Amino acid sequence: MNIPTADRARVLFLCVHNSARSQMAEAFANARFSDRLIAESAGLEAGALNPLAVEAMRERGIDISQKQTRRVFDLFTAGRLFDYVITVCDESNAERCPIFPGVTQRIHWSFPDPGALVGSAEERLAQTREIRDAIEARVTEWGARLGAEATAAEPALDTGAKAPYSG
Repeated sequence: MNIPTADRARVLFLCVHNSARSQMAEAFANARFSDRLIAESAGLEAGALNPLAVEAMRERGIDISQKQTRRVFDLFTAGRLFDYVITVCDESNAERCPIFPGVTQRIHWSFPDPGALVGSAEERLAQTREIRDAIEARVTEWGARLGAEATAAEPALDTGAKAPYSG
């Protein structure tokens, strides 16, 4: 399935700082489902890109090291519209997780904040990998469903066969 760019679903992944969870979700969505959606990410505030998230994604063959963090307010004031807004804040920060007005569908997925992890660098990287894997699984499941819905909504191909005249 290859949907024309103008018809692809526009998806915004949101978290508090746009430093890890939303960046990983955006990257997985674009890597796996660029034929059916266009994903972006933003945060309530623009933070610094989390180096553990960069490393965890590099291990999956996806480079997010050059990504810039963005504020959701900037997308809002630019008049950007999205079909889906998926918040990826953890439950303890859900009340701070931004809401983007004017969208067709809002979805919330709770993931721990890699920026709040404690332990040694290796322990925090291991925990970030677990979060990455959970985000990847959720994005993959959702993107596959989105593809199935789009396929079901496509008109049947005209095979050239004519229906019998029932006059």
